[in-house]
Amino acid sequence: MQLISPEKIFRGNGAWLKALPHIKQLSKRPLLLGRSSSTNNLRQQVQKDLNEENLSTYSFNLQFDCCFEDLERIRRSIIKNNCDSIIAIGGGKVLDAGKFLADSLSIPVITIPLSASTCAGWTALSNIYSINGQFIKDVELKSCPKILVIDHGFIKTAPKRTLASGIADALAKWYESSLTSSKVKDGLVQQSIQISRVLRDQLLIDGESAYNNQSVHNVAWTNVVEGCSITAGLIGGIGGQKCRTAAAHAFHNAITQIVTTNKPLHGEIVGVGILLQLRLEETKNNNKLANQTIKQLLVLMKKLNLPTTISELGINVFENNNLQKIAEFTCRDKSEIHFLPFKISQQDIKDTITNFERKEIKIS
Repeated sequence: MQLISPEKIFRGNGAWLKALPHIKQLSKRPLLLGRSSSTNNLRQQVQKDLNEENLSTYSFNLQFDCCFEDLERIRRSIIKNNCDSIIAIGGGKVLDAGKFLADSLSIPVITIPLSASTCAGWTALSNIYSINGQFIKDVELKSCPKILVIDHGFIKTAPKRTLASGIADALAKWYESSLTSSKVKDGLVQQSIQISRVLRDQLLIDGESAYNNQSVHNVAWTNVVEGCSITAGLIGGIGGQKCRTAAAHAFHNAITQIVTTNKPLHGEIVGVGILLQLRLEETKNNNKLANQTIKQLLVLMKKLNLPTTISELGINVFENNNLQKIAEFTCRDKSEIHFLPFKISQQDIKDTITNFERKEIKIS
C-alpha cells in the first residue's frame, strides 16, 4: 500500500480561509498544536477564526522536538478534552507530532506549515526524536493528513533561514532517489525520480531569487515554497521509501546524535549530508561528476547562507569521540545509508568526513 497524498490541499494566498469551511465539516473540537513563540500571533488568529465558526478549540504547545515524552503529555490532554481532530500549525517537528498523535488516536489531522522548511505537512511519516533532539526513528503512519493548508500569507512571515533549509532538504530528493532507485523498473518510481530532477532544476534556478525576495508576488518564491512543501512530499508518496532518503538523511540522523546548544535546522544538516554523499560517490563509486556537482551546490548554498561543513553546523567532529559516534550511527543496521548501491563502512564515513572537514573546496 502506498500513501501518496493528503485528501485535500489548499494552497495560495488566503488558503487558510478557503480551508476553514472544510475543517468545520470535519471537526467540532480540534486541538490546535504549535510550538514557537514567534508564531504565536498566527496561531491566535487561527484559533480566533475557528472560534468564530463555533468550534471549541484547545491549544497546546510542544515543549521539545517530536519526542515520546511530549507526545504522551499531549495525548492525555487530547483524551481529557475529547478532541476530535488535531490542527498542527508550525514547523516540521510540530507537523510530525500532530500527525503521530492523530494516527495513534484514529482522529483526523490538518497540517498548516508556517514555513517551507520541510514537506512534513504532506507525508504519512513522523520522525521521532529524543528530548535533546537526537533522531530515534521514523514511524510510518496509516494515512496522510486529511487536509493540508499551504497559505502563502502565513509562510511569507517565516525567517529566510527556514526557506534555505527547505531548499536543501528538497534538493536531496534528486541526489538520493536518483542514486538509490535509478535501476528500479517500477514506472511510478521512475516518474518520481524525474519529478525530483525537475524540482532540483527549479530550485537551482529560482532558489536565490526566492530567498532574496520573499513575496507572494514573486513567482520564483511561490514556486520554491510549493516545491519544498508539496512537490517534495509527492515524490516520496509516489516513489515510496527509496525515493525519500539515502545517505544525506543518514548523515542527518547521525549528526543529530551530537547534542549542541546551537541547534541547526533539519534541512541545514541534510544539505551538508548531500555534500558528504557526493564525496562518497566520488571515492567509493567512481562518480567522476560528483566533485563538479559539489562545486555547483556550494555556489547556491553560499548564496543561501547554508552551512557547508559539519563545523559550520556548530559541531567539532574531532572532539569528544564525535566522529566515531557519527560513523556508528550512520552505519547502524537500519540506516538509510544501506540504500546506496555500494558498500559503506564506518571507516569510509570517518575518512570522508575528516577529508571534507579539513579540505577547503574552491569555487571557481
